[in-house]
Amino acid sequence: MVTYEKEHSFPTEGDGTIIDLTGSLESALAESGVETGQLVVFVPGSTGAVTTIEFEPGLIKDLPEFFERIASSSLGYHHDATWGDGNGFSHVRAALVGPSVSIPVSKGRMTLGTWQQVVFLEFDNRARRRRVMISIVGS
Repeated sequence: MVTYEKEHSFPTEGDGTIIDLTGSLESALAESGVETGQLVVFVPGSTGAVTTIEFEPGLIKDLPEFFERIASSSLGYHHDATWGDGNGFSHVRAALVGPSVSIPVSKGRMTLGTWQQVVFLEFDNRARRRRVMISIVGS
């Protein structure tokens, strides 16, 4: 059994930034030498999230517009009244998506669909320096 972990960091421009993590995850998987197992990517923090999408220009526009409709940045949030930082919407959006994704590994590759990429979603209302933790277990 092999266990491998790596941290990947990157800058964002604030709410609406979508970063394709797929290449970094593929590199970490190759470094690990794991052929069969699980890869988990996790975001430390409560205003960022990880999911899978087809990373293409239309969806890069659609996703932020969707989140604005379901958790508008212009609404009042109790979190904002408590902390005064104006990012209550960021926490709600991140909670809807979640902080991690687990991907099966087979024959040394992530078992993603043809048009499926793993992405980081920035929901905070300011630019950030972000990191994701990559954990790989297998043989």
